[in-house]
Amino acid sequence: MAANDPLRGHSASRLPTAADVAELVTPSAISAHADVGHVNLTVTDLERAVGFYRDVIGLHVTQRDTQSAFLAAGDYHHHVALNTWDADARTPPAHATGLHHFALRLPDASALAAVVIRILRAGHELLGATDHGVNLAVYLRDPDGNGLELMLDRPSADWPRGPEGEIAMRVDPLDLRALIADAPRSA
Repeated sequence: MAANDPLRGHSASRLPTAADVAELVTPSAISAHADVGHVNLTVTDLERAVGFYRDVIGLHVTQRDTQSAFLAAGDYHHHVALNTWDADARTPPAHATGLHHFALRLPDASALAAVVIRILRAGHELLGATDHGVNLAVYLRDPDGNGLELMLDRPSADWPRGPEGEIAMRVDPLDLRALIADAPRSA
């Protein structure tokens, strides 16, 4: 095995067994501070995928080699990784199991509008949009067919709640035309 198998990590890493952890006590839930740090996508054409995530979505390349590229917003190491490590990878057929979509959270409505405008100008199709109450969501597919959601969270104090205080997400229409109407106009 190679020193670094991208699907398994470094071959010299030491992994515990179930017996090693049998006597340990841990909380039953993951830390409330956990979040999704990045998504790593196998793609069929690295140049095409980099062009989409860099030039259309607006992420910047933080690291790159011949088989992979890592892209981020701001100064994070990467939010999206793209790879061609599996030369036999094929686009899955419609209605296959696997990743439905991943979401890129944007900071405000103007940032969401800017990405939507770049997507449309680049000739990519928007699949739809929804107001979930907790966030605004715009859906599309990348060039390899991976589902992508562009989202804008509302403050948690504004989230819709059910009778017991539980989150009550909804599926309401979202007027993207109104959202981009506030975008700056060129002279």
